Amino acid sequence: MTPRRRVLLAALVSVVLLGGAVAYVLVAGHRGDRPAVAAAAVDAGPGDRVLFRSTAAAGYGRVGTVARGSGSGARQLSDLDCVRVYAAAGRGICLRPDGPLTTYQLAVVDASLRVQDTYPLVGVPNRARVSPSGNVLAFTVFVTGDSYNGGRFSTRAGTINLATRETADSLELFSVVRDGKPYRAVDVNYWGVTFLDDRHFYATLSTAGKRYLVAGDLTTQSVRTLAENVECPSLSPDRTRIAFKEAIRGDPAKGWRLTVLDLATMRRTPLAETRGVDDQAAWYDDHTVMYAVRRGSRGADVWSVPADGSGAPHLLIPDAESPAALWN
Repeated sequence: MTPRRRVLLAALVSVVLLGGAVAYVLVAGHRGDRPAVAAAAVDAGPGDRVLFRSTAAAGYGRVGTVARGSGSGARQLSDLDCVRVYAAAGRGICLRPDGPLTTYQLAVVDASLRVQDTYPLVGVPNRARVSPSGNVLAFTVFVTGDSYNGGRFSTRAGTINLATRETADSLELFSVVRDGKPYRAVDVNYWGVTFLDDRHFYATLSTAGKRYLVAGDLTTQSVRTLAENVECPSLSPDRTRIAFKEAIRGDPAKGWRLTVLDLATMRRTPLAETRGVDDQAAWYDDHTVMYAVRRGSRGADVWSVPADGSGAPHLLIPDAESPAALWN
């Protein structure tokens, strides 16, 4: 243990329901005691490359890059293993296993994919995001044990501002305005944070059997609902549209359709991709959405599709998932 050990983030939230109390810790962090491990000549800084997690048999789970427009070409793989990865402005987030047990951690990495800091996570990684400046990281994990949920999986989402050291341990602590009125409920659940800037974000809020797109403010610790039936949002580089998963006919049991929402008009455009897609869709550019499609339990490929509903899906990067366009 280094003498400079410091606790940056610890959340202990008690939820009282029917006279009982359920306590859980979301994330507790300290600067990693392990030395930084150099990646194998991989540049994750701004540039014409796509960052991804490899699902190929050789190098499974390792983070790599491919040149823009050359998704099927030569890839550069690092020594960094992640379950989820994302990067922006020369800083990355890696959600990865932490030791031999079923535990995980959030690793902060630099433009060379060297680990700079680590935070233990409680829950199974689902999604990772970085604000456009590279200053704020967001995570979503799956957890169990919520008394209102009958032992089924719930999600937890939080943020870490690396510039100010401010944290949002769980978005469930934020105040909510639903349909213009203050709202409180024990079953409020969040996932899928996507950033407008270091302060403002969008995410999915679930409560009372409905799923909403919310606009959030990290400074005031508040959110407000914008639209129903929006899951796993991803903000476009020009900040005008949200790519998301829309439950077919409002019922997740029927599957989801990749869709784009215009934030000015609230008009929805279903995209040409009709298969089930991964929760971490991202924008390739202002005209194209990219996303992973699973192949069995371990395989996946990154595909792309026009954001205006035209065209057809195109294989972008084989044997890959968790894409991030490093030029955005």
